[in-house]
Amino acid sequence: MATASVTEKAPTPRPPTARPNLVSVGTIVWLSSELMFFAALFAIYFTIRSVNKGNGIHWPGAHLDLTLGSINTTVLLLSSVTCQLGVFAVERGQVRRTGRVWQVSRWGLREWYVLSFLMGLYFVCGQGYEYLGLIHDGLTLQSSGYGSVFFIPTGFHGLHVTGGLIAFLFVLGRTYAAKTFTHEQQVSAIVVSYYWHFVDVVWIGLFTTIYLIH
Repeated sequence: MATASVTEKAPTPRPPTARPNLVSVGTIVWLSSELMFFAALFAIYFTIRSVNKGNGIHWPGAHLDLTLGSINTTVLLLSSVTCQLGVFAVERGQVRRTGRVWQVSRWGLREWYVLSFLMGLYFVCGQGYEYLGLIHDGLTLQSSGYGSVFFIPTGFHGLHVTGGLIAFLFVLGRTYAAKTFTHEQQVSAIVVSYYWHFVDVVWIGLFTTIYLIH
């Protein structure tokens, strides 16, 4: 009686499991901790605001330039758009522009990130200009509770924006220093965009709370 032979087939190799980039995951975790830090600053602001109003203290304790603040906010939010356009460029592998400078549609990572840097620098300078005016009017960190809850949150946010500007310079410097644009540089550019979007979202909350809600 003939027995049918059974041919064993080798198992089909499986594609490697796609794992999340550790740098991106670490950045998101770190930004989550930063979010809790700013949440604490918001809590301090509303606590002191409620105490001062309950004691009959005028709030806000200074005249804020809403026009200047609105312009600074608009510039910062637009810088988030230009930053994301830079991410789109790097995702398609375009580091530099492929046309003339005025051909915006052909810009690469460098051009969009340089523009984002300049817009962020404008924001920091605008915030510094407003600080000088408020200090001239007598509002300082030690002058009142309002001075503390104004300068501390906005000051920490300004430091975060400055850190983002340094990160832009770091990414741009690597594109000029390296002969080829590597995957690691691409990840760095995308991670910087995460951070920049974060500081923009935080500023929306600060601007709404400090400038619009009295």
